[in-house]
Amino acid sequence: MAVWPSNPTMPTHKGAHMTHRISIPLHWRRPLAVLVLLQAVILAAYWHSAWGMVMIWSRSETYAHGFVVPLISLWLVWRQRAVLAPMVPQPGRLAWLLMLGAAMLWLAGDLVAVNAATQLALVTLIVLSVPAVLGWHVAKVLTFPLGFLFFAVPIGDFLLPYFMAWTADFTVLALRASGIPVYREGLQFIIPSGAWSVVEACSGIRYLIASVTVGSLFAHLSYQSTRKRVVFVGVAILVPLVANWVRAYLIVMLGHLSGNTLATGVDHLIYGWVFFGIVIGVMFLIGARWTDPLPPPPKAAAPHGLSGPAISKPTPWGAWALILFVVLAPQCVLAMLNLGTHTQPVQLVAPTVASPWHATATPPSTWVPAFQNASATLHTGLADGHDQPVGLQVSYYRQQDYERKLVSSENVMVVSQDPVWARVGSGGVDVRLQGRPLRVDSTVLRQQALGMGKGEGRLLAWRFYWVNNGFTASNYMGKIQGALSRITGRGDDGANVVIYTPLSSAENAVAEASARLQAYLDSQGDALAGMLEQTQGRN
Repeated sequence: MAVWPSNPTMPTHKGAHMTHRISIPLHWRRPLAVLVLLQAVILAAYWHSAWGMVMIWSRSETYAHGFVVPLISLWLVWRQRAVLAPMVPQPGRLAWLLMLGAAMLWLAGDLVAVNAATQLALVTLIVLSVPAVLGWHVAKVLTFPLGFLFFAVPIGDFLLPYFMAWTADFTVLALRASGIPVYREGLQFIIPSGAWSVVEACSGIRYLIASVTVGSLFAHLSYQSTRKRVVFVGVAILVPLVANWVRAYLIVMLGHLSGNTLATGVDHLIYGWVFFGIVIGVMFLIGARWTDPLPPPPKAAAPHGLSGPAISKPTPWGAWALILFVVLAPQCVLAMLNLGTHTQPVQLVAPTVASPWHATATPPSTWVPAFQNASATLHTGLADGHDQPVGLQVSYYRQQDYERKLVSSENVMVVSQDPVWARVGSGGVDVRLQGRPLRVDSTVLRQQALGMGKGEGRLLAWRFYWVNNGFTASNYMGKIQGALSRITGRGDDGANVVIYTPLSSAENAVAEASARLQAYLDSQGDALAGMLEQTQGRN
């Protein structure tokens, strides 16, 4: 964020008009030019991270505020121009070391294709460029404008599962307290007037992010007391959470009491935003009662610093070269690591089937996981010695990037608005694979058309990763092992593996299905691992 302080001069008369001539003080011109150049280099070197943020802003209502965050930060900096003008910029060398840490964070994030990490590192580099060039005393004056830039980072989707579960918990509890019988299964529930489901739009994450962003700005502009600012930001976090729970309950009640003629389509989102707008407006009206008076404007003063001459000494070119090295080093390291990435098309071949199992003509279900942009996909069926079916689905990833990646929040067993399938249960299960313990993700799925009753149309699915020639179901270990694979020259190949089997209507259906899937791993696990290793070796 470039800083453009100004030094207002005494007003001069020109005809009948009085004008103010604003200019950049001499001792600021060189540091500002260096700062702008450095930030331009950062944006150019990390352009795909910056472009990724812009793309998320453009396609997501939750993060659309990112377009105005840099503009607001610039305006907040401009408001401090009278305070900044007499200060003498002096490079802060500690910031150079911190920039190296941010650059390494970006490299680590890029190795595992984590948008949040790379974009957070990019904004951190931009923020740290200010004390790196202008000094920590200048950065202290600009603490809030620089900190506000972090609201541009589109981060928060990891909270979606928790927020959706909390919304469902409150809604069901409130409906039962209102005397309405509710049958719940996962994030879906049925009341006498119809069925409802909590999806991403119902989580309230967009309300929370909007409230915290605007609330932080309001607190900064309205209060001088740190205590008041912290309290108001805390309220801005709590209010949208509770308001979203109440909103979800009221939407269901509107639909129920109106015979599902109100709040059952797109209009329930409109009602939600209207309700949220009213709640936040009331919050700001109440908060405005305790606003503090603005501090008096600073008096004009000669340029000064805490020590040293009035005009800053030129920084040696070697120092700027060091900063450029810090900024560009991760790009050089990444280019070298990419030399070990396999580039040939992926050729997936079904693993051999060991007796008493045998391959079937078709998979046991038409369901497939919602894994995005895989390099190749295999979906096949098997049956055990008792002709009980098991499905195998492998999504193989190579030459991963931010659109095609093995471990991603967008790779789910079923999307929340899938018209055919719904996730009704999930958790972790301890299994064995190749004689080693493995904790897999277990999911129960059901066909929407068959309702919530027990019976046919349900599947038990286990999911895990194959990465760096090993198996794991942990997203974090999947990322770490993927990075280690690239660092050690093995490339970035990996696979998302899902095995599944139909559930019967028996009381112990899940236990029976789990035993069948474990039997598959015991009998066919070595063949599965061998197939994946052979696929990686085909270059």
